[in-house]
Order: sequence, then structure tokens, then C-alpha cells
Amino acid sequence: MLLGSVVATAALVLAACAPQAATGGDGAEEGSGGPAEITAGVITSETGPLAGYGDQYLTAFKAGLDYATDGTGEVDGTKISIEYRDDAGDPDTAVTAAKELIGEGVNILLGSASSGVALAVAEQAAQNKVLFISGPAAADAITGVNEYTFRSGRQSAQDVATAGTFLDDIEGKNVAVFAQNNAFGQGNVAAVEAILGGKGAIVTPVLVAEDVTEFTPFAQQVLSTDPDLVFVAWAGATSGAMWQAMSQQGVLDSIPVVTGLGDAATFGAYGDASEKINFLNHYFPGGPDNEVNTAMIEAIEAAGGTPDLFSPDGFNAAIMLVQAVKEGKGDVDAMIAALEGFEFEGPKGTTTVRAEDHALLQEMYQAKLVADGDGFAGELIDTVDASDVAP
Repeated sequence: MLLGSVVATAALVLAACAPQAATGGDGAEEGSGGPAEITAGVITSETGPLAGYGDQYLTAFKAGLDYATDGTGEVDGTKISIEYRDDAGDPDTAVTAAKELIGEGVNILLGSASSGVALAVAEQAAQNKVLFISGPAAADAITGVNEYTFRSGRQSAQDVATAGTFLDDIEGKNVAVFAQNNAFGQGNVAAVEAILGGKGAIVTPVLVAEDVTEFTPFAQQVLSTDPDLVFVAWAGATSGAMWQAMSQQGVLDSIPVVTGLGDAATFGAYGDASEKINFLNHYFPGGPDNEVNTAMIEAIEAAGGTPDLFSPDGFNAAIMLVQAVKEGKGDVDAMIAALEGFEFEGPKGTTTVRAEDHALLQEMYQAKLVADGDGFAGELIDTVDASDVAP
């Protein structure tokens, strides 16, 4: 979601654990010149605080793999097999899983809903010279962290740039950033300082520890900074309690508030405050209007799922995986070259992997929440062009 440093234990890795061609199957070569089978490892949150995000990613990844391989599970005669691992949102667990997979000969890793996890796995990717396509994790530090790491979702800078499209004349204005004190929240602070601060805004962070459950003092702290705008970056199960405190303390009544429209499970958390909030958005089903988005929605629903905030990240990851295997045939350097500059039609329209730092350029959305039966639904206000929010 929306960089703090991640310190991972240094480890010596044997050359045997860093193969340059993926293994699997019987190793027989097909007429295309590629291996008969390539195994990729998906490491993401199946349990833990971000399990819901991991589920969105995984459901869409499976739909995307089916879409990108025309239902065959293979490309140019090479079968793509997937090994799934649960990181439970813990970097150490993810690193252990990554090392195990690499030791088994896997040289393509995907996943990560947590920014801290993604940064830790990215370090392993560089140490072991394997390809890593990060998922929903949004910390800007992931972009350009090393030559082996790509991303299939948006990053904090794109969120912040989208927030900027709601604003005029911010020079000299005080922007409070209300966020969790983790890689996601710190990433948002850094992005606001770089993007809005770069336009002359004064940025005041208000960071909250992840284990906090009572938010009244922090809502009061936001008010005490006397902000002209509040940018809220929040993820996880405490969203409802946080917004309730913000509403009860009058923050939403006295100050313009901009935040990201999260997954559908959070739509009801805003309550009566919904119409007072300006929502920037990475994805909701009613945002994009294209054939790929329609295909993704239909596939997810056919599998019993519901398309949501991080569905494009999983779907994009599968498209990128197939591109890497098709063009790189399991050779890491060749797979990197195949993804750098790769432009494809994804659920959010034309999507481009920026060659120099592997940022994923994509359109973003302005949205609002509207009453829908007993709940709320997202409604598109405007589409922001990818070039206008490029990191």
C-alpha cells in the first residue's frame, strides 16, 4: 500500500542457489528453444494483517495467468508451474520462503502485499540474481532498488501525484500526512515531501504505531498542526476506528481531507463522512473501461471472487510473468531485458514498465463514494493519465 529502511540479515549464498535458468519438469527442450517447464514462486500474505490484499492478488494472478496463456498454462511450449508460499506479512518469513524456493532452483519470484516484505525479498533477489516482480506493496523504495526487481502495481508517488490533481496553488500550504509508522506510511510521507513539498507545500507528518487501536489523541494531533490539507495513508483492519476518530474530533468538518479509496471492505468505514472526503484511487471495478478489465472481472467472478483494489496487481503480474518466460526462456538477464520497456494492455489500460527504474506507469482515478443499497459504491469522477502521475 502507500519507505523506511529494511534491515535484512546478511547471508552467504552458494552459487548453486542462484541458477540462471529455471528448472522443473524433465528438462526436455521444446522446439521453441525454451525449457519444457519453468517454476515461479509466489510469496504473499495468505494469512496475517494483509491477508485480504493477498487474496485479491492471488485470485487475480490465477485469472491473469489463464488469460495470458489462453487457458493453457504454458507459453511457446513451456509449461509455467507455480509454487505458492505464505509470508504472513512478515519479512523474515518471506526471506525464508525465498531462500527455500531459490535453493530448489526457482529463479522467478512474485508477490508481496507488504512493503517491508517486498524490500526484504528484493534484497534476496539481488543477492541471488533472480527475477522478482513485487505486487501490491507500494513503497517507492521498491522502484529502482536493484536491476532484478520490478513491480506489478502502483507506488506511493503515483497516489500522491493523484492527490495533487485535486489541488490548486499549494505553495506555502501546510499538508499534514496522517499515516502508520511503517514502510507504507513512511513511503507516503517521503512521497508527499518529494511531490507536494517540491511544489512549495510544508509537509507535517503525523505517524502512528501499527499496534495502536485508540486514535483520538492522534486526530487531535492532526488538528494541532493547523493544516490546510490532510493526506491520509492507511491500510489494514484499523481503518474503521481511525476514520471514526477523525470524524468524531471534527477533522473532516474543518479541513479538506484527501485519501486513497481502499478495497471494498473499507467503503462502509467512512460512514457519513464519505461525501466529505476526496478519494484518489488505484483501482475499483467501475474505474477503467476496456476489454482487459472486463475479462479480468468476469474471470474473477467466475472463480467465486470479487474484483477489488489489488486485482490489477495480480493480473499484471501474470502478464509480466508470461512475457518474461516467453522472451527470456528462464534466463534471468534475458527476462529482465524482456520486461524493461514492456508495454501491455492491462486492466487499467495501456501499462508500461519504465526501463530505467522499473516503475509501472499506469492511469489513476479520482472517485467518490455514493450510497448503494445498505452500503456504498465507488463512482468515477475523472481518469488521470499515466503520464501525469508518473513517479
